[in-house]
Amino acid sequence: MYEFTGKIRYSETDSEGRLSLESLLDYFQDCSTFQSESLGVGLEYLKEKHQAWVLSSWQIVVRRYPGLCEQVVVGTFPYDLKGFLGFRNFYMKDSEGKFLAYANSLWALVDMRTGKPAMPSERILKAYVVEPRFEMEYAPRKIRIPAEGEDGVNFSRPEDLLVRPYHLDTNHHVNNGQFIRMAMSFLPEGFTVTQLRAEYKKQAFLNDVLKPCVAESDGIFVVSLRDGEDKPYVNVEFTVEKESVSADADI
Repeated sequence: MYEFTGKIRYSETDSEGRLSLESLLDYFQDCSTFQSESLGVGLEYLKEKHQAWVLSSWQIVVRRYPGLCEQVVVGTFPYDLKGFLGFRNFYMKDSEGKFLAYANSLWALVDMRTGKPAMPSERILKAYVVEPRFEMEYAPRKIRIPAEGEDGVNFSRPEDLLVRPYHLDTNHHVNNGQFIRMAMSFLPEGFTVTQLRAEYKKQAFLNDVLKPCVAESDGIFVVSLRDGEDKPYVNVEFTVEKESVSADADI
């Protein structure tokens, strides 16, 4: 298990002075990066082998968004390694040890020259200590996309999005967090997201055009960012708050 402490910065907050969902995702992604770097199997090691861990899916559950200057502890650990797949949990706790958010994720080790799966080296396998998985309700990784015209579903096709240089990460494709930021831009104002699910289908690169499809039904919003052939880059599902979540919620 790897942990680091942090303090919620003004640049990480939303209009209500709380940690934004996008920043929470950044905390989780940074935490796994910090662990990999501390174990000697981080970016430089993977770059030498022309490999990268590519995110396949997220499930993030939020119990409370911490406020400005609040102290937090962020942690992560892998709970399974199967071939080229890595399963990893994350969490964020407040100063009293109460869980603010927790997550499940699936990663694939990819050869960046071919785009095909790569088997982890013995060094990687020895570096990570697999621990029992976090106790949470695990949702399916596959996200259902409501159909246009389906009864009870509000469906729209907003304007296309162009991939810009600031959307890219060190692997020169759209960072998974940037996909979430794009998808969140189609949510109505005033909604608090209590669960995020994301299913990443393929990589997007500089100057790719993303075609959004947005569907909403009974407090659940699904945003699908697609290519010119209507094949998804990513499908994202947002569950919005229907009633207040207790600030004292514990697990």
